[in-house]
Amino acid sequence: MHLIETVLLLLLAVVVSGSIARITRIALPLVQIGLGAAIVLITGKTVDLEPDIFFLLFLPPLLFLDGWRIPKEDLFRDRAVILELALGLVLFTVVGLGFLIWWMIPEMPLPVAFALAAILSPTDPIAVQAIAARAPIPKRLMHILEGESLLNDATGLTCMRIAVAAATTGAFSIGHAVGTFAWLALVGVAVGVLVTMAISYAKSFVSRRWGEDVGAQILVSLLIPFAAYLVAEELHTSGILAAVAAGVTMSFTERGGIAGQSMAMTRIRRSVVWDTVQFVANGIIFVILGEQMPSIMSRAAEVVAGTSRPEVWWLAVYVFGIVATLAALRFVWVWTSLKLTLFRRRHRGPPAKVGLRLTMVMSLAGVRGAITLAGILTLPFALGDGSPMPSRNLAIFLAAGVIVVSLVLATFALPRLLKNVELPPEPSHEQEEDRGRVAAASAALRAIEDASHAMAEGKPNPDLYSDIAGRIMETYRQRIETHTRTDEEDAALTRKMDDIERRLWLAALAAEREELRRLMRARQLDEVTAKKLFRDVDLQELRYL
Repeated sequence: MHLIETVLLLLLAVVVSGSIARITRIALPLVQIGLGAAIVLITGKTVDLEPDIFFLLFLPPLLFLDGWRIPKEDLFRDRAVILELALGLVLFTVVGLGFLIWWMIPEMPLPVAFALAAILSPTDPIAVQAIAARAPIPKRLMHILEGESLLNDATGLTCMRIAVAAATTGAFSIGHAVGTFAWLALVGVAVGVLVTMAISYAKSFVSRRWGEDVGAQILVSLLIPFAAYLVAEELHTSGILAAVAAGVTMSFTERGGIAGQSMAMTRIRRSVVWDTVQFVANGIIFVILGEQMPSIMSRAAEVVAGTSRPEVWWLAVYVFGIVATLAALRFVWVWTSLKLTLFRRRHRGPPAKVGLRLTMVMSLAGVRGAITLAGILTLPFALGDGSPMPSRNLAIFLAAGVIVVSLVLATFALPRLLKNVELPPEPSHEQEEDRGRVAAASAALRAIEDASHAMAEGKPNPDLYSDIAGRIMETYRQRIETHTRTDEEDAALTRKMDDIERRLWLAALAAEREELRRLMRARQLDEVTAKKLFRDVDLQELRYL
């Protein structure tokens, strides 16, 4: 019963956090962390964070969804920058920050310092997106940050696993570390791809043979990331990369129709279910993170007592020093990476300048989140010989402090830096959209004509089929005419016409909905029929939102 009450309390905190964030204009992750801490202080009860369970419950679906929904063209376009951030920056951070921590805190063994640096290297795009809600991040920049986060979680956790192995065994080999990393990455990606392809083909076969069950289809999509993660972990590879690869593969199987197409109703309902899962999981992650903070902070005096500087305020010095170093290392890497990227593209036109503000935005966007705390809690309690792990509590405290400070810093600084930030211009997709609409409408016209002829053949009233087909075809001809542009003036007129049409449709649909409610109140429309009509209006409204 206590577990059920705790879960309900966490869900209530997630629901309330959105309203509090809008009222106070404080970043949503900070509100959720504060609510989590308040729950512990008021009730005296907390959730024991089991890292393995935490990773299994929350990371696979969220990473799967990110891989599924992130625009693949944008990901491929900026692949060089993303790989440099997700791989190169993580290794650069582990080495640079690891030695700095070891220098600042001599009592912490070098492998433990490297493990702490490794788990501090992954960024949290969820927190960045929530923080930047008041000053939205440009799409291209957000896509780069999302692509980076999809890969750097696995890189950071892999580096941490290697550092922990060195700490517990006392042995380290570069060759073994590279081989371990390659195994974790390559096999993890392969598992994600194969599991998703196998499930998608099996699901498509069942649907073609016996029909499609909407509820079952949605449930299967929810289970795919967990299947990929668990299979990868059983093979001792990266479950995180397997979940990401599963999401990317899912998008390709649907786009290419490799494993069949789902019904429209399945896609609509599945999207709503996944939006809910994303909202709940993201919120609970930060609430649980807040619940861990009071117990971690209460041990500050105990943690610092075992160091050469027993004053508690030294912990603040360590935390701010680590945050500053993380920002500095990221700034240097991002500036260098952008310079190299522009240098490689110098033959495409006049060289662009690397803006200082853009580099600072990219540096501050490296916010740490719940995965950092969950990862550091996986530090073993004992070494290989059974002796206690040195500086384990100190590493946990520093990781928690860096999370809070980086969130607060980004909350106040990032929205200000994002104002008028200069980015390379985004390519316009309007002409591409027009071509797609025209091509789809032309295909529809051919299909309607063929189908009407086939349906009317041998029937006593063939004109009926021709008349109905003509009315439908007129809609598609109008679409082709509207989206066939000749110059910029026509394009502007078309955009204005589309906007007018959208607003008129929304007004008409709102009137339909209000009239249906009036008929229900007057008992002139039964509930079953009303629900069907409401759904028709809602589905039509989706086109214009």
